[in-house]
Amino acid sequence: SKGNTVDPFMILEKYGADTTRWYLVATSPPWRSTLFDEEGLTEVQRKFLSTLLNTYAFFSLYANIDKFTYREEHIPIGKRQEIDKWILSELNSLIRTYETAMDAYDVTKAARAVSHFTIDQLSNWYVRRNRRRFWAKTPDGSINPSGRSTNLRFDRIVDRRLIENNEQGADKLAAYQTLYECLIVITKLMAPFAPFLAEELYSALNSVTQRENTESVHLALIPTVDEAAIDSELEARMEKAQRIVSLVRAIRNKSSIKVRQPLKRVIVPIRSDRDRAAIAQMEDVILDEINVKKIEFVSDDSGIVHKSIKPNFKVLGPKYGKSVQAVAAAIRSFGVQEIKELETHGQLKIHVNDTIVLKEDVEILHEDIKGWIVESDNELTVALDTELTDELVNEGFAREFVNRVQNMRKDAGFDVTDRIRISYQGKERVTKALRSLGPYVKNETLAVELNETSSTGGYSAEWDINGEACAISIERVKNNGAGR
Repeated sequence: SKGNTVDPFMILEKYGADTTRWYLVATSPPWRSTLFDEEGLTEVQRKFLSTLLNTYAFFSLYANIDKFTYREEHIPIGKRQEIDKWILSELNSLIRTYETAMDAYDVTKAARAVSHFTIDQLSNWYVRRNRRRFWAKTPDGSINPSGRSTNLRFDRIVDRRLIENNEQGADKLAAYQTLYECLIVITKLMAPFAPFLAEELYSALNSVTQRENTESVHLALIPTVDEAAIDSELEARMEKAQRIVSLVRAIRNKSSIKVRQPLKRVIVPIRSDRDRAAIAQMEDVILDEINVKKIEFVSDDSGIVHKSIKPNFKVLGPKYGKSVQAVAAAIRSFGVQEIKELETHGQLKIHVNDTIVLKEDVEILHEDIKGWIVESDNELTVALDTELTDELVNEGFAREFVNRVQNMRKDAGFDVTDRIRISYQGKERVTKALRSLGPYVKNETLAVELNETSSTGGYSAEWDINGEACAISIERVKNNGAGR
């Protein structure tokens, strides 16, 4: 009567039971009072549930193309790519975290762990980095581009899209098996919180593979941890690579440099040979993610990174009381060597009452170098060279052009297997780039022709590419040999 309540039936009708349950479980522990926020329900749908459905839709699309049923011989983890080993290690670490949390009745921690793995590790990293492994081969052996959005309607796996004479290698099969294994585990872990969607996904997956003699996800056992699959060192290396990628992306955002624009180099200061080796092992992954040509390593005291330090009074005040100003003055006097020792060892003894200063007692600031942009998360620092050469600018235009064509393929309703003919008219800068990088553009878009001319046929659109106007037309090539 006061209008200060939420109608649960309206919420369930609008968002569904699974979204509502996940929001209530994952937002905060049951014993903590929390204000109900309807925007939070939208966030659950947009971030977690939609991400999971899109990941499944991606898998089902290409599994249908290749008729993957997991009846093939199981590929041992040791024979799979490192990124497969990494995601399966993360998956088993998730299971361990989940079981520990559920045994302690901490359902919020368990749900959040599933959400983090699904969004950040599986979708945003593993699937995105492995798209090319799933793209089906056409009869002439070329690789199909991701011409269709993965934001598809959720449906069960059915044999709708088949490609004749498709060659499916062991590496591609390993990718299918790895993604399937992740998805089937997620359905089991999410089942207590989102029972209906978990059942739909589990049934869709298992009805084809029939790997489990269980008719419902709610009758299946919770997965057990495969300790042999957990590689903590690999997880740590990948986590460091992800942090470097995140820092470089922050620099690009700060300087308004698009990710599709290649850059020359990034400098990463390191403290030890071990740090260098860990990053070097992930060098290809990092460079591919940040679209930079090379990584250069420098020692922390080389002068490339300029650091300063200041006291963290929020921590120092309660800890040292009346002595806080003396401790703060000692911290302000730290030079390069003291800062380095504090970062390396996590603590440093000072002359004020033999006080031990900890890393949490200070804030270490990193200053931009002239000609470079620097970003840091207090443990890792990167410096990005933002100078653009003609070659790099050409690559940037070509990548943007490919992006526009891929969007047009999707909007025109072309299939992922369709070959196309591209016609375009653009300013001199765009034309120069496409003349230089025509083979790259054709390979990425599955084009048989790239014509520098206007066209009245096909699907056309006007685009702005890095400030340059460009008219593009695409048309499907008939009888391209791909069965549908």
